[in-house]
Amino acid sequence: MLDQGAPPHDRPATAPASPGVAARLMRRKPVERLVAEGGQGEGGSLRRSLGLWQLTMISIGATLGTGIFVVLGEAVPKAGPAVTLSFVIAGLTALFSALSYAELAGTIPVSGSSYSYAYATMGELIAWVCGWCLLLEYGVSVAAVAVGWGEYLNELLDGTIGVTIPTALSAPPGDGGIFNLPALIVVILAMVFLLGGAKESARANTIMVCVKIAALILFCAIGFMGFKSGNYSHFMPLGMAGVSGAGATLFFSYIGFDAASTAGEEAKNAQRDLPRAIMLSLVIVTTLYVLVAAVAVGAKPWRTFNDSEAALAEIMKDVTGQSFWGTLLAACAVIAIASVVLTVLYGQTRILFAMARDGLVPKVFAKVHPKTGAPRANTVIVSLFCGVLAAAIPLGQLADATSIGTLFAFALVNIAVVVLRRTRPNMKRTFRVPLSPVMPALGFGFCVWMMGSLSTVTWVVFGVWMAVGLVFYFVYGYRRSRLATGEDLAVAAEK
Repeated sequence: MLDQGAPPHDRPATAPASPGVAARLMRRKPVERLVAEGGQGEGGSLRRSLGLWQLTMISIGATLGTGIFVVLGEAVPKAGPAVTLSFVIAGLTALFSALSYAELAGTIPVSGSSYSYAYATMGELIAWVCGWCLLLEYGVSVAAVAVGWGEYLNELLDGTIGVTIPTALSAPPGDGGIFNLPALIVVILAMVFLLGGAKESARANTIMVCVKIAALILFCAIGFMGFKSGNYSHFMPLGMAGVSGAGATLFFSYIGFDAASTAGEEAKNAQRDLPRAIMLSLVIVTTLYVLVAAVAVGAKPWRTFNDSEAALAEIMKDVTGQSFWGTLLAACAVIAIASVVLTVLYGQTRILFAMARDGLVPKVFAKVHPKTGAPRANTVIVSLFCGVLAAAIPLGQLADATSIGTLFAFALVNIAVVVLRRTRPNMKRTFRVPLSPVMPALGFGFCVWMMGSLSTVTWVVFGVWMAVGLVFYFVYGYRRSRLATGEDLAVAAEK
């Protein structure tokens, strides 16, 4: 501030120039500010009620099921028996990024996940881009998984009462239907659980996760009885290009291990438990994926796989010759996939909560109900949007669009780890990525490689999504950001 009493020759000739556009786009939110605001919303606060067990179950619930129960039928025709290798490659890509997530989750334990990490390290514009990718990742994956849920629901109904939901009401336009009613129903059911609060949702999710793990173990036990080593005689019939292409599609299967990081403001001991939950869930999920994929291909020749979302139930029927086991697996899958919808929808609402608190999206997404501690309006709006999306868009297009958004966000997280190590080397970290910056660099490289394996159409969709996001940011978020308005400084002064 200019001292009015200073001699004329001591005063600056002109007022200090306001920050340029580039500087405003790169404005960063200090880690301490992010952590201090943790849990605070409009009209209420999120509640810290989740321990290590619940956080791990959230990550497993958001991850386990999407690849095995839904996308396996699409991936096998692309890679053949080498689909097991595709799972390993996708898992390694996820592992490198998981290490980076684990470090940042323990250092910046807030709800925004990689959006908040980017805000603290690379500036507001990059944070917005990352957050916009997360909206694509979480929102679209909810819809994609909900579509697969409808397939297994039909399997269950057919095996129990002998009827199925008509195609017109169980498939989206483009897949022979008019409106996918089951997909909308499962999203609405998840919304009801989430409105009850994080603790209640976590309890329901834990039960569903135990059911899905039991179902996959049962599949392996029965599927192994039909295992034929000859199904592996030509392990890589479509070459490495097929393996990498299937790996890019199957990366969709690993979306969700980062869901625990969105619970940073509802964890009892976030700095200790978040890194552990992320790594533990990824190990469990990868082990089950590879095991189930190996048994599935051994029990059924890869050329006979189709893009059915109910591939595992079909294998159970083929091996046993009885419809009972396929029906049982379909029942477990109905429960299992519902848990994916629940936990991924949870992550989506918490990311929007963080973005709204920063002023980059409307404040309605940051309103917290004082009794339940849940962002009620946020949950309803997001659920209705995802439900309608699930009812109207075919699964394959959704899965690839989700993968590219996720890979882009993961690539930014790997960069954020290196940046924070350089800019804040003495900050307390409860977990450190080994061999940094080599491991984050590998994570970044794997993400870019797998993005390159996706189709041109997927890249076009991604480009359009990014363009829409940038327009929204410059029209709305650029001027309403709390860092732009100075609201953060005012709040800090009041405290």
